Amino acid sequence: MSDLNPNIVPRDQHPVSRNLISPSALKVMHRLHSKGYEAFLVGGGVRDILLGKHPKDFDISTNAHPEQVHALFKNSRLIGRRFKLVHILFGREMIEVATFRGKADEQSKKSETNQSEHGMLLRDNVYGTVEEDAVRRDFTVNALYYSAQNFCVYDYLDGLKDIKAQQLRIIGDPETRYREDPVRMLRALRFAAKLNFDIEPSSSNPIFEMAPLLGNIPPARLFDEMLKLFLSGHAVEIFENLLHYKLFDALFPQVNHTLKTNKQAEYYKRFILNGLKNTDTRIRAEKPVTPAFLYATLIWPEVNRKWQQLQSEGVPEFPALQQASQSAIQNQLAHISIPKRFTLMMKEIWEYQIRLTKIQGKRPLLLIEQPRFRAAYDFLLLREQAGEDVNGLGQWWTKFQVKNPAPVHKRPPRRFKNAKPRPKHHNK
Repeated sequence: MSDLNPNIVPRDQHPVSRNLISPSALKVMHRLHSKGYEAFLVGGGVRDILLGKHPKDFDISTNAHPEQVHALFKNSRLIGRRFKLVHILFGREMIEVATFRGKADEQSKKSETNQSEHGMLLRDNVYGTVEEDAVRRDFTVNALYYSAQNFCVYDYLDGLKDIKAQQLRIIGDPETRYREDPVRMLRALRFAAKLNFDIEPSSSNPIFEMAPLLGNIPPARLFDEMLKLFLSGHAVEIFENLLHYKLFDALFPQVNHTLKTNKQAEYYKRFILNGLKNTDTRIRAEKPVTPAFLYATLIWPEVNRKWQQLQSEGVPEFPALQQASQSAIQNQLAHISIPKRFTLMMKEIWEYQIRLTKIQGKRPLLLIEQPRFRAAYDFLLLREQAGEDVNGLGQWWTKFQVKNPAPVHKRPPRRFKNAKPRPKHHNK
């Protein structure tokens, strides 16, 4: 790792061009420059262009304080408590602007920062220089800065070397950085999968021991992080790595226990992998994926285990499934907060596994007309593909739909007044 004299790469030696940057991001940088502030494109926007990819997000880092940025842009809003940020809206596009982070001195530690007993940063609004900001970022490949004034790329921490070596390296002492924000362990897996990078050993080895720290993260934040992980188009690889680094146990402890100890463990793992493979295929084809189906897949091993247990104890089939569903969801909510609209749909998908066994008379015609039929049918196919004996039901329903096409359910368009894009989580 270099000292903080940056490697300044001139325009003719790198591929970052204004033509590849959002005009809105350029507009924000130019406005900040015109008012005497420093402003850089930073993070994924620079990294992805250097890798020949097309960035979706363009984040700006500046020495202007959030309130000063907010005052310059009427189309902006201040957000965040843990990190104060400014979101600047250009129609449906949002540019995130963050003030350079600094190192807290003793006085600012008391007023502007707050850490938990485990070392996790709960609040951090100490501002500094671009050099200090680079050290505060998560991975070296995310600490590259592009200036729209002189068109140079500034590399303070050998991020360009790590890009060339295709490796992900955390900045600073890995244990300290993971304690400050345990979600960085999940981000390491996501970036490694997304970029097809290896996690550098000194950055990956501490994860095995520090995985339980995810238990200190608010369940609502973990819901968003799970969607980023499993809707990235690399869900299969990420799932395998979550198991490898013992992170899955911190996120889905009951399911993890079932995957380790149950006599049907191999079936359950195949089931989840098949579901995630289908998810990856849909994401890459730009087809919609509902979080409800994703979570219904991930939690099914525990639901099915409990369902079988209750039936063996004499509870009738349908009440047993309802009790198993409720129990599995309640246990999971202690770790990851799943909104009620999704838990209701998850229960429907599971309960339809019983309804799909009723194929006599007119029942099948009535079932295929239900809005939840398609998701339940896809779920049944996953069970069958994983090796569960479902008495040929998957094949039966496939043939039935060829002869009796289900109606297309069109939802009425939702109208929002003054619709605004949902805020992103800050990436530090």
